[in-house]
Amino acid sequence: MADFAKSIFFDFWATIAEMSPYLLFGFFVAGLLSVIISQRFVETHLGGRGIWPLLKASILGVPLPLCSCGVIPVSMSLHKHGASKGSTIAFLLSTPQTGVDSIFVTLSLLGPIFAVFRPLAALVTGIVGGSLVDVFEKTSQDSKQPQQKCEDECCTTTEDKGKIARGLKYGFVTLPRDIGKAMLLGLIIAAFISALVPDNYFAEKLGTGLFPMVVMMFLGIPVYVCATASVPVAAALILKGLTPGAALVFLMTGPATNAASFITIWKILGRKTAITYLAAVAACALLGGILLDYIAAGLDFEIISRPHRMLPPVVKYASAVALLAVLAFAILKKPTPTTATD
Repeated sequence: MADFAKSIFFDFWATIAEMSPYLLFGFFVAGLLSVIISQRFVETHLGGRGIWPLLKASILGVPLPLCSCGVIPVSMSLHKHGASKGSTIAFLLSTPQTGVDSIFVTLSLLGPIFAVFRPLAALVTGIVGGSLVDVFEKTSQDSKQPQQKCEDECCTTTEDKGKIARGLKYGFVTLPRDIGKAMLLGLIIAAFISALVPDNYFAEKLGTGLFPMVVMMFLGIPVYVCATASVPVAAALILKGLTPGAALVFLMTGPATNAASFITIWKILGRKTAITYLAAVAACALLGGILLDYIAAGLDFEIISRPHRMLPPVVKYASAVALLAVLAFAILKKPTPTTATD
């Protein structure tokens, strides 16, 4: 029992040490983007109809550090301010799948191939899903649904506080509070998988090809998995024999789909749009997984069992302590009425 607990602890610590320097930098960049790209900016540049707003919605959604409370309200606000249903869905599909913080964590744990392929897959999913919605949906007047109000730092455009202070607060308080619990849970799950599951277990039980991807798709679609928190889980699954393509399916469907977003889309944008949204995620995830496995044939992914040599251990361990301190402060600090998340 003591050896098992020790294995859990060391797996947890090794993973958080590997990802913490990249995640801290991702928090910093996310804070900068949160003050550079406001909700008003998004509405101004993504409003209107046609292919260009749809493309911009997908491109901007990939790095945009919107918190979980902000993705749905901002996208519904886009729709109310003139964006087509296609552009709205493109934004909803590309934004939650990835972000600057999850891109850096993906680089640290899964290597450069995943770090490039994952945001590209999010971009393509947004474009495909938005295009399908525009094709299948007839142009109609927007329903007069009340706009959902988000008052988090990622949504507010007030200028009464300094931009640097607001950016740092969002990057190192609001964003960690938003994803911190889910990320710690993901790290714990990854540690248990590493300690409990035998090597090559998933390769033996699920095999390769389409079947493990379908299993991961049905696992990821109904639950909400934070884009950043899903990375250590995917890394642990790959180390135990899951194919990179199947792991990508989980990384795409988990963050992009959940019951709350699906119900909101169903109620505000309609049944046909909601079904198209779900189908686009599933199809793009499976195709992306197949393509990644094809690219990965003969390649060796750099998972956490092979530490990156570019960073000395002292930097990783100091960053890990700093990250745990940031997460503890953000989670334990009670949010003020103007920064409360859902």
